[in-house]
Order: sequence, then C-alpha cells, then structure tokens
Amino acid sequence: MKNNEMEKLVRIALENGRDYSEVQTIKKIKGGSINEAYYVQTIDAEFFMKFHANAPKFFFKSEATGLRLLKETNTISVPSFLSYSDQPGRGFLLLEWIEGRKTDKTEETLGRKLADLHKSFGRLHGFDSDTYIGLLPQPNELNANWLEYYRDKRLGSQLEQGIETGNIEGKRRKQLEKLLETLDEWIPSFVEPSHLHGDLYSGNWIVGPGGEPYIVDPSFLYGDRHFELAYTELFGGFPSKFYEAYNENYPLRKEYEDIKPLYQLYYLMAHLNLFGEMYGEQIDQILDKYIGENF
Repeated sequence: MKNNEMEKLVRIALENGRDYSEVQTIKKIKGGSINEAYYVQTIDAEFFMKFHANAPKFFFKSEATGLRLLKETNTISVPSFLSYSDQPGRGFLLLEWIEGRKTDKTEETLGRKLADLHKSFGRLHGFDSDTYIGLLPQPNELNANWLEYYRDKRLGSQLEQGIETGNIEGKRRKQLEKLLETLDEWIPSFVEPSHLHGDLYSGNWIVGPGGEPYIVDPSFLYGDRHFELAYTELFGGFPSKFYEAYNENYPLRKEYEDIKPLYQLYYLMAHLNLFGEMYGEQIDQILDKYIGENF
C-alpha cells in the first residue's frame, strides 16, 4: 500500500480504537509472510499494525476474538488490540506494540503460564465460528465429543481440501480415510476443553518488557491441551525448560507420546494444503506408523 493510503488507514484504525493523538511515524517492518506489518508511533503510544488488502471474510475479527478470549483468562500475556477491519481492500488489525529482551526465566515462564492457560476450560470443544490457519479456512463447530470434533472438523476438513487440490490422493488418501475410521483407537472422546492458542509454534510468541513472554497470532479453539503441546514440538520446537515448567505445573497424560504424531498430523496436513508436497513425507511416515506401510 502507498504511504499516503497507509497513513489514512492508520488514522482510521486509531480513531476506531479511540486513540486520537497525532501520528509521528509509520514504518513498514518484517512481520510474517501473510500480512504487511507496520510500526506506528503517535505522540502518546506505539502500535503494531497488520494489513492485508485481500483478507478473507472475518479474517482479522477471528484473530481479535482469539486475543480477547485468551486475555480474559488472566493467565498468559497477549497483546491488546485497539481496532480491526475486514472491509475489502482495507483489512487491518491494530495492536499495542510489544518489545523487550529475553531473560533466563522467559521460556520457563512461558511454559508455566501456558499450563495456566490450559487449566482454563470452556464448556465444549471447538469454536462457534470458523477461523483460519494462515489463510486456510478452518471450519468449526461446538461439540461435547473431542474425538468427533478433531476427526470431522480438523483432520476431515484438511482431507477434503487436500483431495480438492490434488495434494491427497492414492495411498495417502486411502490411509487417511482408514485412519479417520479407526481414530477412536487413540484419540479420547471426553477430555476437558482447554483454552488453546491453536497455532502455537516457535514463531508465534514474542518477548515483552521485563522478559515477559507474549503469545501472538492465535487461531483460537477449545480442545485437548495435548493437541497444542504436540504442535510446539514441530518446526523448531521450544527449549527443554519450557516443557519442564509446563509439566511441573500441569503434568501431561501418560498417553501423550502415543497420540502426539496424530495431533501433529493436522498441522502437517494444513501446511501441505498451504505450501505443497514438502510436508508430504512427514505425513506419510505418520500414516505408515498408525495404518501400516502395506495398506
């Protein structure tokens, strides 16, 4: 977006957020592969602004809702949002600016506070509106049965999208269809529906003042906390003291290692549908493990 157009949009975002102080600086910064990112400074405060000219329906509303629900647990730090818009051509999310330096306690604090978040429960699994993982739609529903939700709305939806795009076919498709039929052998039906960030990999947390960890970019849902933990171990993972602090605060169930690959499967399928075959080998290894190579 051109500088003068961005300045107008920033002013709209500030007015919507009830911050009327004069804009002093708008600077484009690095902020991920999906949205344009901007540092905004006014006389009174600093902000982080995401912009996407072609954001899908309710894209930024979904993220803002997730931030609000996480913040309301009073367990783990998340940025406050001031305003958002999903209007065509001017989609944005305006957040408080978070900046700080990591300390030797930061990762330990993140693990402990994530466990506190997971001790906050909803009534049902899933969510009452659709969300996104990246720009990929994530259909949702509320369901008392975690197995049904995970099978139908998570793995099942990615299977459908993969078939449509041609990323899932042949042996891979047959194995996945068989896995969904037999998923109850591994995934529990009734567990407590924790508040989950929903997209918590190593790139979705930052450091704030005093070394305080903040989680960002949620794709919120209620669900089995082990689903969240499994994803933290993909794509670089988290340091050992993070897991030690989490497990000390909220010990993992004994079957976690047995179901972890099945929870990682969802995120690998989503990445397959987003980015292509580079994630296919990991998916096939999981399917061979649970369904068998000679299926």
